[in-house]
Amino acid sequence: MKRGQLSFLTSTHLVDDLYQGAIPALLPFLMSQRHYSYAAVSGLAFAANGLSSVVQPIFGILADRSTRTWLVPTGFCVAAAGVSTVGLVHSYALTWVLFALTGIGIAAYHPPATSHARAAGGSSQKAMSVFAVGGTIGGAIAPPLVTVVVGSAGLSGSWLLAAPAAVWALLWAIKGPWMRWRGYEPVQPLTSVKHKQGAALHDDWRSFARLGAVILGWSIPFVAINSMVALHAQRDLHQAEAVGAAVLTLYVAAQAIGMLGGGWMGDRYGRMATIRWGYVLSLPALAGIAWSPSLPVLAVCAAWFGAAMFLPFAAQVTLAQDYLPNRPGTASGLALGVAIAAGGLCSPLLGWLADAHGLRAAFWVLVAVFVAPALLAFTLPERRLEAPEPHEAAAVAESAAS
Repeated sequence: MKRGQLSFLTSTHLVDDLYQGAIPALLPFLMSQRHYSYAAVSGLAFAANGLSSVVQPIFGILADRSTRTWLVPTGFCVAAAGVSTVGLVHSYALTWVLFALTGIGIAAYHPPATSHARAAGGSSQKAMSVFAVGGTIGGAIAPPLVTVVVGSAGLSGSWLLAAPAAVWALLWAIKGPWMRWRGYEPVQPLTSVKHKQGAALHDDWRSFARLGAVILGWSIPFVAINSMVALHAQRDLHQAEAVGAAVLTLYVAAQAIGMLGGGWMGDRYGRMATIRWGYVLSLPALAGIAWSPSLPVLAVCAAWFGAAMFLPFAAQVTLAQDYLPNRPGTASGLALGVAIAAGGLCSPLLGWLADAHGLRAAFWVLVAVFVAPALLAFTLPERRLEAPEPHEAAAVAESAAS
């Protein structure tokens, strides 16, 4: 495992997903200061999440064709540009475009960065979970950061949110010791994997499609709760904006616990056990959010749901790459892109439902929808491949180059 490479990549994931986490954190301020409806803010969530997910496979294909290292800093800088200028415009149309720009930046970052992380971590599930936790920490930092900045300076102070991306872009540009290691340019981690008999592995598109359906059902409640749990605390439980942001932070922070726990479980008990337990534990937690009669119940269920939902995260990413060993960037882009697009695409529908019947009705619909992926997760086949360790991958890359 290349710990230096993995650590720096994890820190860039923190920065990138800070801007992803800023999206739902900004929505309550846009509702209160610009008087947007649930449908309007759901449309903004769609702009960021839905469009991001649709274009992410394109960046995955680009990452498979060559290393495209430049997409990593470009991605988080574009995401920062979108978020930091949201407060400087007043038109809903321009706000929508800036949210979409943020989503495109996030989409550009993830496929190449995930392939880098898999190459740096080899076959370890923990390595992928550590990389994923970097993004979760960034998402957890976002709500209090947005609350402090926008709460004190107003939406016009959103330009201050560009600071983390500016610092990390500078670190990337000066190429410090953290980027000076042999074989930094990543290789496709699974393309050199062979059967014991020496035959190259084939891409299992059928199993990958089934996994995509599971992730599709996973993404709908994930995006919806991410966008609406703070609004639920404020509108239904009559809490302040800061309390809603705190619930969102708790939800996102619990995801880090789930990711780390999932990485440990995956290495110890196998990926399939991790995936199945994640879905089994998530369903009652989601029902608890829909039912929650008080803030403590909502907080506990949100934390429970965040942790349980992210138990399978690292396992799903590496399983997708093992289903398509010759196209790891494409696998990452599709698994984290098109499948998750469902969450963004459904956001406006859930927003209209919440406007008409309240957030609780929308949440109970999510519970019903989530039953399907929870059952389908038990039908996924395992595919046991070992990613070459980084020194082996570098040797393969040098051999191919010569």
